[in-house]
Amino acid sequence: MDNVLLVVEDLEAAKAFFVELGMELQGEMPLEGRWVDVVVGLEGVKCEIAMMQTPDGHGRIELLKFRAPAVVHGEPKNAPVNTLGIRRVMFVVDDIDDVLARLHSHGARLVGEVAQYKDLNRLCYVRGPESIIVGLAEQRA
Repeated sequence: MDNVLLVVEDLEAAKAFFVELGMELQGEMPLEGRWVDVVVGLEGVKCEIAMMQTPDGHGRIELLKFRAPAVVHGEPKNAPVNTLGIRRVMFVVDDIDDVLARLHSHGARLVGEVAQYKDLNRLCYVRGPESIIVGLAEQRA
């Protein structure tokens, strides 16, 4: 897999959120032109893209802000986890409590609670900017 695309309205807030999670901004640029229209199946596309990469270089998230055409809201803003479609992206973290505290300053809120799974992991879901759901997993030895 190369990357996961997240369409956002506030690109700066989304970038800051994923940087706080430990991702690195790999690059950003505007995109438009006939080739973009053909690839995505829309006319008159004008957008901005920011590519975020995990520190180990194995995972990437593409953040995309459409200037044209206007974004389409296809589901409730705070859709629950059981809504059809891609619901979350999961990250392994060293200290879940520290990450939660840092993400809180970016508007992230717990979806449920931090839960312990056997002796293996502490897990939780947080809802960040654009109502993006991110899973956090702290692995235990």
